[in-house]
Amino acid sequence: MQQGTLMRKVKSKSWKKQRYFKLQEDCMTIWYQSKRTGKTESAFSISDVETVREGHQSEVLQSVAEEFPPERCFTIVFYGRRGNLDLIAGSAEEAQCWVQGLRQLIEPRSFPLTFALVSRTWIRDWFQKADKNKDGRMNFKEVQRLLKMMNVGMNEDHALRLFQDADKSESGTLEGEEFVLFYKALTQREEVLSLFQEFSEDGKKLTLLELVDFLRQEQLEDEGTEELAMELIDKYEPSETARARHVLSADGFLMYLCSPEGSIFNPQHRALWQDMSQPLCHYFISSSHNTYLIEDQIRGQSSIEGYIRALKRGCRCLEVDCWDGPNGEPMVYHGHTFTSKIPFREVVSTLGKYAFKQGKTLLPHPLLSAEGSWSCWPPAVQDPRGQGPWRRWLAQGAFLSPTPQELKHKILLKGKKIGRLEDTLDGPGDEAPDVSDDDNGAEAEEERRRTKEGRTHGSALQKDKESLAQALSDCVIYCKNVPFRGFQEARSHSRPSEISSLSEAKARKLIRDEGNEFVRHNAWQLTRIYPSGMRTVSSNYSPQEMWNVGCQIVALNFQTAGTEMDLCDGLFSQNGCCGYVLKPPFMRDKETLFNPSDPSSWEGPGPITLTIQVISGQQLPKVANSKEGAIIDPLVRVEIYGVPADQAHQETKYIENNGFNPRWDETLQFQLHVPELALIRFVVEDYDKTSRNDFVGQFTLAFANIKPGYRHIHLLSKDGTSIPPSSLFVHIRITE
Repeated sequence: MQQGTLMRKVKSKSWKKQRYFKLQEDCMTIWYQSKRTGKTESAFSISDVETVREGHQSEVLQSVAEEFPPERCFTIVFYGRRGNLDLIAGSAEEAQCWVQGLRQLIEPRSFPLTFALVSRTWIRDWFQKADKNKDGRMNFKEVQRLLKMMNVGMNEDHALRLFQDADKSESGTLEGEEFVLFYKALTQREEVLSLFQEFSEDGKKLTLLELVDFLRQEQLEDEGTEELAMELIDKYEPSETARARHVLSADGFLMYLCSPEGSIFNPQHRALWQDMSQPLCHYFISSSHNTYLIEDQIRGQSSIEGYIRALKRGCRCLEVDCWDGPNGEPMVYHGHTFTSKIPFREVVSTLGKYAFKQGKTLLPHPLLSAEGSWSCWPPAVQDPRGQGPWRRWLAQGAFLSPTPQELKHKILLKGKKIGRLEDTLDGPGDEAPDVSDDDNGAEAEEERRRTKEGRTHGSALQKDKESLAQALSDCVIYCKNVPFRGFQEARSHSRPSEISSLSEAKARKLIRDEGNEFVRHNAWQLTRIYPSGMRTVSSNYSPQEMWNVGCQIVALNFQTAGTEMDLCDGLFSQNGCCGYVLKPPFMRDKETLFNPSDPSSWEGPGPITLTIQVISGQQLPKVANSKEGAIIDPLVRVEIYGVPADQAHQETKYIENNGFNPRWDETLQFQLHVPELALIRFVVEDYDKTSRNDFVGQFTLAFANIKPGYRHIHLLSKDGTSIPPSSLFVHIRITE
């Protein structure tokens, strides 16, 4: 990659500044400085970069498309909510040099290599930060400063002993491999070594049989254990000699425990593992509210980045609120507010690029889109009549729900519709659906009943016919939006092809008053829940109480970090991150007795006990904006989200002045009555006796995805992004 390249940094059509960009020698950091002043403006780590987009793939670069060709433009996209970096190179060749170079640096590798790379990078980064005079050596004073930077509060005498042991040259400084020795001594995992020696006869290695014993007794691996043991040795043992002898060293044992196979999250559940041939209403569906907004609900910015970010997180239900714009072109924005606007065409173009992709991973399962109301409609709309599985179901005389499997690569529109589904499908030149006269008559009568059901409803329908484009109406097939008038009314007159939207307050009242009826309703029809209009700052409600009654489309403000989005990410991080999670069997039965407010009314298998021993933490990050030299006092809180009877939390004591390798060795225990709906959230906080604790990191997962045994929990930031190598080490037991 070229170094010191002069490029334009673009923030808007009128703000384009020239900056020198340079990849540093560590191949992990890029800095840029002003051409005019020569001062370094900023720097970022390669590990912060999620992807690189070529061409005019941002609103900023689209605004300068007439001035600069796409071959010279690219966008650096960062993890989390950090803004993109839009750049214009001096030539197409320079742009390609940077694009391809960055992609090679951020390309995912196999986990063992990544783990080792993270460790080496972490060591190198800290060495460079602490080496104040940049002479490539560190004296003991610099090491003491380093320990504070690394969140370590260590006795000075002990630190000096480690320093002297690593100083093989007896020069009074550490350099190169000496610093690596110091780091290894600092990061010695006594709790892991003790566990290793418990199963190792000679204390130096685990034979194949000893590793099998560990996997069976502690990790509860009961199928193909010998084959698994061989795979782990081949994959994680760093010594070629040990691999040839089929043994695992202490280093290899630690590598395994830090790997996906040693994670608390069942690696088999990371892939698509659930049945995708059930009706849509049998799934929880990852859903966003006002997806186009990346800030607040009143004056916030509307951006295609909102759609890109949501889709990358596995979201499968988006909102596209469309309103008539100038010159007959629809615009997307939050109606009756001061939010900015984006052309509908840009939104459609973005969905075309990202709807069924997540990085290099394909997301083939259907995308649902909720829309607003407009009278104009782009002419290039494909006529949906007679396509897909719809006619087959109608021909059978039953309105059966389609499945995610059958709707692969389809986009479903949720919205208002003029008339009946049959009217859309039975267009000119199409054969009429093969149903009996009685069925046709009954459905026609039902439609007439609906249109005459009161003056307000009748006038609203007439208004729809006057203002809604017929072509748009025809595109609404499965998700016809209908008002909710009670569960009895829905059972008598609604169809599985319809959907109702409820505010969070209305949903809570129904949960409180008619919990079991709500669960039964959601076993055969889709329900969408949306945030209160009072949440103008884009805050979120708890999705768990809505999932407890089987609501499928629980729309959240994806732009706002917090516990609510942690729960959403935790639930949908399974099943290939496809955005669909199959509901438990008792929530797919229209005659179920289940009521989340009273689990005893349902004849489930009985409560289980979840026992979590919180053993240790590793290399926990500092609190954002903390004072220089401050060291955290970490504690771990385990939170259970589920039915009301299961809601609970417990926490460990705090460890003073040690964010580097704290030891808790505390056991927490929970009883779960409905584990099928439970989410477990592990939170690390910095204890503060005078004010609220500060957030350090978290990890959330569904109970169904927990692997028992000795496991690492790899922590995530408030934005939901990885913060390697920060982790917790725990021991999990599940008993009935």
